[in-house]
Amino acid sequence: MTAQSGWGRHELGSTGLLVTRLTIGGAPLGSMPKNFGYEVDEEQGVLTAAAALTGPVRALDTSSAYSSGESERRIGIALERIGGLPDGYLLSTKISRDLLTGDFSGDQMRRSIAGSLDRLGLGSVPLVYLHDPENTTFDAAMAPGGPVEVLRELKESGVATAIGVAGGDTAIIGEYVGTGLFDVLLTHNRWTLVNRTADALIASADRLGMGVVNAAVFGGGILAGASGASTRYAYREAPPELLEAIHRIERLCTEAGVSPAALALQFSTRDPRIHSTIVGVSRPSRIEQNVSAATTYIPPELFDAVDTIVEGLPTGLGPS
Repeated sequence: MTAQSGWGRHELGSTGLLVTRLTIGGAPLGSMPKNFGYEVDEEQGVLTAAAALTGPVRALDTSSAYSSGESERRIGIALERIGGLPDGYLLSTKISRDLLTGDFSGDQMRRSIAGSLDRLGLGSVPLVYLHDPENTTFDAAMAPGGPVEVLRELKESGVATAIGVAGGDTAIIGEYVGTGLFDVLLTHNRWTLVNRTADALIASADRLGMGVVNAAVFGGGILAGASGASTRYAYREAPPELLEAIHRIERLCTEAGVSPAALALQFSTRDPRIHSTIVGVSRPSRIEQNVSAATTYIPPELFDAVDTIVEGLPTGLGPS
């Protein structure tokens, strides 16, 4: 892999949509303390969303499932404050199951997008994903009148310019990518400094000309240099071998004078197959910090040293 230069926008796969190397992740905006370990009050979430919508990063990702729609609601308030969605800005959201009942039907997806549009105050969204299809079966999702058909209808009707699939389990998400029906893949926690599980999935999407978006490159925070305060990777306790590998990577960063967060972020942004990397933020100052981390110089040999550490890890230590 070679580093990608420049901060201008580029096409997201073959969607016709333009995106920056970074996308602001909207999950923390609605406050998700169980995932991130802290609360975000409404005004801070709205101010952060407004900063994301008017700053150098020209993409913002959210979901109907984030805080049961609270992330979208706060983004909607921010959109109203700034006078609407800026021209050419890539806002994405996700249609999702009913979080109380688990309903993953086509009718639920219609209710999900209706709620999203209402909270955002918009009639259409540039990019809409099917969120976490691991919570249903492939056959049920692909059935007539099911979630995938509803998602395709959103594109055909102009509610979405492009459609994608977003999830974790690489084997399951790979089935959806293989259909050729989706424009964009969003993978999370599986293409990071210490987890390379999504390599084949990303390669498959790349061959199909899909846009590829990579999320959770900090593994929930621990890869941003937080191993002293956390022992969790991808929202679960990390095994000792994985923690030791992370400690070794942090020592390499200290010796090289490089921020662990910058290293973790650029592991993704330097990959020519990945069009944008999602980084969640909970206050406006984090946006510029992440831009700085994504553009600071890192010696290529540091990535080589990390590869050597990761190659020595047993398989199956992280999420598949």
